[in-house]
Amino acid sequence: MFKVGITGNIGSGKTTVCKVFEVLGIPVFYADEAAKKVMTEDAELIIGIKEAFGNDAYFADGSLNRKHIGGIVFNDKQQLDKLNALVHPATFRAFDVWVEQQTHSPYVLKEAAILFESGSYKKCDRSILVAAPLDTRIARVMQRDGVNADEVKSREARQYRRKRK
Repeated sequence: MFKVGITGNIGSGKTTVCKVFEVLGIPVFYADEAAKKVMTEDAELIIGIKEAFGNDAYFADGSLNRKHIGGIVFNDKQQLDKLNALVHPATFRAFDVWVEQQTHSPYVLKEAAILFESGSYKKCDRSILVAAPLDTRIARVMQRDGVNADEVKSREARQYRRKRK
């Protein structure tokens, strides 16, 4: 199966590009959505998160305590790196399983904002970079997520610059 990575910084239009491919019948794996899913479904990952961040990382119903995790990782890069080291391999495994199920398509897309940062590009045969001017991206994310420009810039700072990608 031929695999194409779709990446770009926050607000660049990756999802819009992927939606066009979906209309054309091409399957798209959304890495961010998959990461959220594996954090509540992948037993190995759940054990690792609890070991790293305590049992308070999950509520009694099995859902992720995002506030608890966020309070730890977004104030400490080492803790964020620890979380990513747990979540990325589980998301890679989910992608591999998903690809095996896509027998009806000549190729698939993997949408991931941090395709290169996570090393996920290694699982793709080609990569497409979606780009847009910074002011456009900031405006899009502010409208989409209801956040201010400083929050968007903070998220942007955790991603590789376009030239590096």
